[in-house]
Amino acid sequence: MKSPSTYSVLHGGAGSGTQLSPIINLLPETMRRSASMTTLTAFISVFIFVSFCLYSTRGPIYVSDLFNPLVRHGGSLVHAIQDELPDRYPNDSVPEYSYVDSVSILFPDWEVLVIVTDATPVTTNENFICWYPNGETSPARFAAVLPSTNQSKFKCEFPKRNRRSRPYLSPEIRRSSHRGSSPASAAETNKELMKWNFLAYESFSTEDDVVLFVKGVNNRQGVNRSPQDFKCLFRHVNGSTAVGTEVTSSAQELFRCRHPDLTAFRHDGAQDDETVPFKVKVSLEIPQESAVVPTVAYYTPWRRMLNQERKSQMCAATMIYNAAKFLREWVMYHSTIGVDRFILYDNDSDDGLSAAVEELIKEGYNVETVTWVWPKTQEAGFSHAALYANHSCTWMMYVDVDEFVFSPSWASSSNPSDHMLMTLIPEESTVGQVSIRCNEFGPSNQRSHPQQGVTQGYTCRRKSANRHKSIVLIDAIEDSLLNAIHHFRLKRGYRSKQLSLQTGVVNHYKYQAWSEFKVKFRRRVSTYVVDWMRSLNPMSKDRTPGLGFDPVEPDGWENRFCEVRDDQLKVMTQKWFGNQTGSGHGMAWQR
Repeated sequence: MKSPSTYSVLHGGAGSGTQLSPIINLLPETMRRSASMTTLTAFISVFIFVSFCLYSTRGPIYVSDLFNPLVRHGGSLVHAIQDELPDRYPNDSVPEYSYVDSVSILFPDWEVLVIVTDATPVTTNENFICWYPNGETSPARFAAVLPSTNQSKFKCEFPKRNRRSRPYLSPEIRRSSHRGSSPASAAETNKELMKWNFLAYESFSTEDDVVLFVKGVNNRQGVNRSPQDFKCLFRHVNGSTAVGTEVTSSAQELFRCRHPDLTAFRHDGAQDDETVPFKVKVSLEIPQESAVVPTVAYYTPWRRMLNQERKSQMCAATMIYNAAKFLREWVMYHSTIGVDRFILYDNDSDDGLSAAVEELIKEGYNVETVTWVWPKTQEAGFSHAALYANHSCTWMMYVDVDEFVFSPSWASSSNPSDHMLMTLIPEESTVGQVSIRCNEFGPSNQRSHPQQGVTQGYTCRRKSANRHKSIVLIDAIEDSLLNAIHHFRLKRGYRSKQLSLQTGVVNHYKYQAWSEFKVKFRRRVSTYVVDWMRSLNPMSKDRTPGLGFDPVEPDGWENRFCEVRDDQLKVMTQKWFGNQTGSGHGMAWQR
């Protein structure tokens, strides 16, 4: 017979009426009366305490939650769920349940990323929820399938009520029709959320080594620990075999280390060419601290590419979040002046980016996306792009989709040329990087996204140039891959050259119509501003002057940052891409 839980004692178990615990019933009559009074007193005390909690929190707290051993004391949840099931599902009406193994990461803004550990992708047209051990649920949005491991990823919100309890526990991914099902075992539901600020989250294999991406070990502002402080640790998921290798470089979130000997994993069922890539996890060991960084990164052995296509002279890499409406103009313009290939690091967009990319591909543009769901990792993403494109691109241009490279000397050209960008690269063999300063454009009296495109709608800017963007020779990038988003550290023997504003400039359409600009409050890929609505790093150039910390449109926003009227790029692109339509003047990228 199952022993009564605290829940059944307080509520009088099924069919027991006012019956007390069987232990109390075994006592003499006088002691039973005393025990009854003691229990009643305890019950009243608990009731008062719960009432106080309800008043102070203004949120739902239940007696069963207060005594839930998993939520409050780190114990098992199975018994608590079993005690409540008869009330929720009488008789045999408990829905069928199939446990899906997963790991979860708590991101900023109480966002949870759930990674299904099985390599079988789910059907994206189904409705899923995140189910938490205390019964709370939140809608689960399908985020991506990782191409290297075929794992499905979901995003959901961490419920407000769960934020008051420690430890933070991971949800399960369930079909919405299974929202009330019980878990298979306590061990499967007693997982804590992984912390995003201390995690190995990605790996990339080159011919010579493995590059591991890790948060929370080095200081992003330039304080990097010695490679000798670490080892890369490779462990087979189906066994206890672990192999450590030397770390040769430590910079920002990137650690380079030697490949492991795969033969060590064979007794765990691994095979060199088939199952190893998905079944071996890789992390960072810190021997001096007897610590291993938690990981969701898998090791993929390097494979020599067969039938490699022609190496592009000029590529462009950018990190993109919900900017599909700007993509067509950006790709068409830069393709015309010399970009052969576009690599988009999709930072969890949900605005139809894939459809926009497919349309451009059908029209003959070389555009591809790389799934990159990791927040606030623009530096790491650009380092990844240098690795990813090392064998397919010679030069890489790092600009955002609201930035357009332009040379005043092109204004007199009646037609664009696909050699124009390369004219910005000096002929000296020692130049490994070109820096181009940015002119920042304001809302230009626009109240919504201009239909003819940003180059046509925004023509008023600040007087002084701010920041810079770069075109980098990939072979010249230092092996550490250290960068400050806008430029890389170069190998010895190479140097950077900054162009004059008369030679080249980046038109940065930064302060757009408020309906577009306010999206940056919700999410921003920039590394240096953690949250627009927090007063951290208030002097960062990523912040907007005079805007403050609230996502509220300031008075006169549409006329701000207008110090110089500049329509050079507008006039030039009208000449190159403009056309007369039945309704008037239009641009080639308009739909």
